[in-house]
Amino acid sequence: METYENNFTNGEITVTYEPKKCIHAETCAKGLSEVFRTTVIPWINLEGADTKKIICQVRKCPSGALNYCYNDN
Repeated sequence: METYENNFTNGEITVTYEPKKCIHAETCAKGLSEVFRTTVIPWINLEGADTKKIICQVRKCPSGALNYCYNDN
């Protein structure tokens, strides 16, 4: 079974995904489908929206499987 890196960055922030925590509510994909894509790998594309929108959507994750941190610039 192939595994994938679960850290994604746009230079400004890094979003992490913990698959074992995910409850597959699809809150991320329903709220920001241009970033959280369910039909492609890698499924998170941080170039799909501005950082503020991404942070807002990550904060809505009901399971805590998605998190973010600011990168040191």
